[in-house]
Amino acid sequence: MDLQTQMKQAVAKAAVDQIQNGMILGLGSGSTAALMIEALAMKIKSGEIKDIVGVTTSFQGEVLASELGIPLASLSSVSEIDLAIDGADEVDPDFQLIKGGGACHVQEKLVAALAKKFVVVVDSSKLVKKLNLDFKLPVEVLPSAWKQVQKTLEKLGGSGDLRMAKKKAGPIVTDQGNLIIDLTFKNGIDQPDLLESQINNIPGVLENGLFVNLADEVLVGKVENKVVGVNSLKKI
Repeated sequence: MDLQTQMKQAVAKAAVDQIQNGMILGLGSGSTAALMIEALAMKIKSGEIKDIVGVTTSFQGEVLASELGIPLASLSSVSEIDLAIDGADEVDPDFQLIKGGGACHVQEKLVAALAKKFVVVVDSSKLVKKLNLDFKLPVEVLPSAWKQVQKTLEKLGGSGDLRMAKKKAGPIVTDQGNLIIDLTFKNGIDQPDLLESQINNIPGVLENGLFVNLADEVLVGKVENKVVGVNSLKKI
């Protein structure tokens, strides 16, 4: 097993250790979140954790959790989530995030916003000094509006194209039936809070991948002297 996978497993386990009996959980998407879901299922099966209900952030997560026997509820059926656990594509020093590499950021943001506590699980490669220098910012758009939105985003300084599928002809289609424009800003993103609202105010945009002031704790997988561990970063 490579070191990156070991780091992902370590942070997934550390996140599951925060889960208590009777919680309503937000279950994230992506490779690290999948490891977390698997670790949770093992604890439920062993009886260590009881009376859990999960709310998934993607169809992929719903399938995995269902297969592993985790009880699920729809987002619309809960008024509050005790703890949400999810990965991120980038995390800056102010705990601002870019998410959406898996095209699930709309549901991910809904779950994170409803959570009393939102814990982000990443390996150390996801920590950056500034957002969007390396990872593109996803923007989910209505199919009929993508060209119009693309032109408006260019006026904000963003250069972007439709995200294309790898094993099918045409673009990626989200769980909501929409398209994704992946954006790059030449010098990265200086004001995530301002840009998040500017993009979301464009007609035809459903949501973008900037997660501003949502993360409460970041669990970071690390390797020191070939030993894998976890750092817990919390807001001061």
